[in-house]
Amino acid sequence: MTARGSVQARLTAALLRRFVKPRLEGLIRRAQAAQMFFAQHAAQQDAPFGADVAGDRLPAEGGKALATLVYLHGGGFLVGSPRAFRYVSKAFARAGFDVFAPAYRLAPAHVFPAALDDALRAYRAVLDARPGPVVLAGDSAGGGLAVSLMLRARDEGLPLPRAAALFSPWTDLAATGASARENEDKDALFTRRLILTGARAVLGRTSGRNPLASPVYADLAGLPPLLVHAGMDEALRDDAARLVERARAAGVSADIELWPDVPHGWQLLPFLPEARESREKGIAFLRRAVVSAPASDPSRQGS
Repeated sequence: MTARGSVQARLTAALLRRFVKPRLEGLIRRAQAAQMFFAQHAAQQDAPFGADVAGDRLPAEGGKALATLVYLHGGGFLVGSPRAFRYVSKAFARAGFDVFAPAYRLAPAHVFPAALDDALRAYRAVLDARPGPVVLAGDSAGGGLAVSLMLRARDEGLPLPRAAALFSPWTDLAATGASARENEDKDALFTRRLILTGARAVLGRTSGRNPLASPVYADLAGLPPLLVHAGMDEALRDDAARLVERARAAGVSADIELWPDVPHGWQLLPFLPEARESREKGIAFLRRAVVSAPASDPSRQGS
């Protein structure tokens, strides 16, 4: 990777900064309204692991699955759905993973810990129904949710996934990282005020420093290996950097890569070369974790 991002990345970030960022709050409200309309008129998503676990499943392409990958979508806990992110799940399915993207309840109708409770319920169902190793991936809010899910699983004595790949994870709903202020002008989408406005809708009466809402404040001991990708110019850059710092301090294997010039969640933009590169690195990391885990590893659930 070069010291500068691709021309496509720089142009995309500039366009988002100019035309989307000033209107993002209103665009989110419109997306919420549209999502409510489609939820009322669209068919219920399949629930492959039980009547109370909705989501979207994509089987591995090309034969037997290497592992089951639980993918947690982003959207700030305000918008998004597994079906909307299916084009991202397909990249993991093509790489040999059975992918399950669970649906979870969204704010402001459902505040913390609704999304986490739903993710944990889905994870339990996957462990019960899917023999073999499990890995996690998530972007933005889904990246932070993946960490919170592992903390709940650890504390409740459940087998942990082999590894987790986190893309631009939102891990600090209190927005205390230096980058939330330093990168306000450079970030292609977010200001600190918008981050805090979204966090208030998500948290209800819960503190933004609650370690399960904001896992950057949690004790991360015992978690599996982590791979974290974030953009250098993101307001959420330090959500990623501080998470890795705390993970390493707790004895967790954690790698981070900071990418120049890319917007938040660039892995979701298929026309960017950095999107493909980041996803491929995440896939390679997860594959290595599945193949190389020792037999004594408790996360070798059912294998």
